[in-house]
Amino acid sequence: MKKVFLLFFLIPLLGTAQTKTVLTANRIFAKNDKAVQFEKALASHAQKYHTGDLSWRVWSIESGPDFGGYLVTEGPNNWAALDSRGDISTAHTADWNMNVMPLTDGRGAGGYFVFQEDLSTVQLTDYANKIVINHMTAKPGKIANVQELIKKLKKVWEADKESVAVYSVAFSGEPGYITVSRLKEGLKELAVDYRKPLPDRFDEVYGKGSFDTWLKDYADAVQCRWSELLIFKPDLSSK
Repeated sequence: MKKVFLLFFLIPLLGTAQTKTVLTANRIFAKNDKAVQFEKALASHAQKYHTGDLSWRVWSIESGPDFGGYLVTEGPNNWAALDSRGDISTAHTADWNMNVMPLTDGRGAGGYFVFQEDLSTVQLTDYANKIVINHMTAKPGKIANVQELIKKLKKVWEADKESVAVYSVAFSGEPGYITVSRLKEGLKELAVDYRKPLPDRFDEVYGKGSFDTWLKDYADAVQCRWSELLIFKPDLSSK
């Protein structure tokens, strides 16, 4: 498990000409009785060892199967920089292994995610403090179909000025996409009367009955879908 964390987190990066669109992410879970100590150790590590391209943004996971955990994202970076990473310092490794890892329950999941500007309605670094992440896994052979489904949604998001960042899952399990709804106005955007229902908005853009057709295409292309609410924790993140 320690090697997994080091692979995704402890990566000094070199600048290159490639566009920085790659995020590394890890989900960490504190021991039930060590949450306060864990947060203190995590914040100390982030603020001492992760700046610039190595900066961390830490989120609390407020719902879904990983409720109670933390999402840590690093970047954006690019593949060339990841390929040119060097050895981390002994002090860096020791701080993680001695002060942070013992406070976790041993679970964790890491991955790479590539920002898709053509599918998004917001720039990569135009962040919000509250987000909803929708995870979509494609059926075998259907990843291109999922991309087309998202392209159609983009016009609906644009019509209602929704801030949505889209990422492809890169070399991190089953192929798919995540859409990150950045709630610029906060949780009130989740209220049923804040926007019209998605079927109504979709039909307004594409014509009556279009959403029903989209749903059939969705059922044909998407293997599974799940969502979660996260809140940014600036005190735990890089400064």
